[in-house]
Amino acid sequence: MSWGTELWDQFDNLEKHTQWGIDILEKYIKFVKERTEIELSYAKQLRNLSKKYQPKKNSKEEEEYKYTACKAFLSTLNEMSDYAGQHEVISENMTSQITVDLARYVQELKQERKSNFHEGRKAQQHIETCWKQLESSKRRFERDCKEADRAQQYFEKMDADINVTKADVEKARQQAQIRHQMAEDSKADYSSILQKFNREQHEYYHTHIPNIFQKIQEMEERRIVRMGQSMKTYAEVDRQVIPIIGKCLDEIVKAAESIDQNRDSQLVIEAYKSGFEPPGDIEFEDYTQPMKRTVSDNSLSNSRGEGKPELRLAGKAKGKLWPFIKKNKGSTPEDFSNLPPEQRRKKLQQKVDDLNREIQKEMDQRDAITKMKDVYLKNPQMGDPASLDHKLTEVTQNIEKLRFEAQKFEAWLAEVEGRLQARSEQVRRQSGMYDGQPPPAGHTCAQDRESSPDGSYTEEQSQESQVKVLATDFDDEFDDEEPLPAIGTCKALYTFEGQNEGTISVAEGETLYVIEEDKGDGWTRIRRSEDEEGYVPTSYVEVCLDRNAKGAKTYI
Repeated sequence: MSWGTELWDQFDNLEKHTQWGIDILEKYIKFVKERTEIELSYAKQLRNLSKKYQPKKNSKEEEEYKYTACKAFLSTLNEMSDYAGQHEVISENMTSQITVDLARYVQELKQERKSNFHEGRKAQQHIETCWKQLESSKRRFERDCKEADRAQQYFEKMDADINVTKADVEKARQQAQIRHQMAEDSKADYSSILQKFNREQHEYYHTHIPNIFQKIQEMEERRIVRMGQSMKTYAEVDRQVIPIIGKCLDEIVKAAESIDQNRDSQLVIEAYKSGFEPPGDIEFEDYTQPMKRTVSDNSLSNSRGEGKPELRLAGKAKGKLWPFIKKNKGSTPEDFSNLPPEQRRKKLQQKVDDLNREIQKEMDQRDAITKMKDVYLKNPQMGDPASLDHKLTEVTQNIEKLRFEAQKFEAWLAEVEGRLQARSEQVRRQSGMYDGQPPPAGHTCAQDRESSPDGSYTEEQSQESQVKVLATDFDDEFDDEEPLPAIGTCKALYTFEGQNEGTISVAEGETLYVIEEDKGDGWTRIRRSEDEEGYVPTSYVEVCLDRNAKGAKTYI
């Protein structure tokens, strides 16, 4: 199967076919190039996606990644970055092993094709020249033969005419002989050129063209083989990264399997546990007794009565956080006293650990400077030992300062841990008492069941505290517009900075009058004096209503 023998007369078609083959190869190169661009773009998008969802450093998001589910998600993001890297590898390998290689090969192929067809055209032009020579000699032979025939006929005519002189006859005879000789020469020349043309034609169709077409066939077959090899490489480049991509996916599965819901639940406890105890039982108040009421732990005998009635308040149970109250704006105390005990302990412990790390870092720096100073003392040419004294003194002072800070926070930490331990002991003792005794007397104040809000926690002072409540006669304080009457009193459990319009600032322990109950929005309207009234968060105050007052609600 040879193009030289089978396609000896298809020179133009072979030229078109080989050009088509080069176009196909260039099309494949373009396809691979676009694939590499897609891989690069995909890798970039994957990296950007992974980076977009990475936790920001020193932010709240970074703290959230202590949970196992978040750690697994972070591991997934990191693996996706590695996954993107493999697509970059695909792009690089396809570019170097296919695109660049084939582009160079196409240039060589074009040059080889050009050379082969140039040689074919040269052979073609040569045979065409031989053919033209043959045609020219043939026409000359034909012309000379006709001229010889005409000269012979003229001679014979002259010879037969008796009126023609002998000289004219001789001249005609000589002319006929010349023409016959010219015809014979043309015949010999035509025969020689014909034999030469036949040899050239035989070589053209049986030697030159088969050789040239064979080269073109081999060139085309090499192109086909090279294209097939490139397609194999295309697949192998993908196949080579499959194990690594599989590892990335295995790591994602491993991270997913490492999620521990119990561990996350424990971390939630550690993150939000306040250290407070739940409130105790509320004492039942019997309203079937006569109107002569005794001052109890949770009611006001007469909010507008004479003198200064005492209000006994049962112990406050501080057990839950405040999700509905805005945090106070302001700086955080250095000792974190605004936090619940358990959260305060964690913050203090974290601060102590940070300070210890800083101390160790400074100590390492001091040791390094000391060693350098010893080297300078032994080898003065390396440096002046005195130049390090200032730096050594500065580092030593930093260490002392950090140690002082650490001792301060350790003292606060010890205090908090001691209180937590004492609280736990008290709860255990109370639990033992409840097993054999009725529940202790409580009160009906709704806010006794609330704990302190974020940003304003205070330590529990006692289980039962006595607070003097001042009752002021409002009848003499009415202006043109009669103010709302007091329906009870309240005690500020925590300090509240009323920075918004309509609010009022209160200090912890301050006693004020209630003029409007919480309507369900989490705010209670109170009054300090005739000119000072406003709203405070209901959870910040302990309200005790006068059940006989107009507008007061009765509840247990």
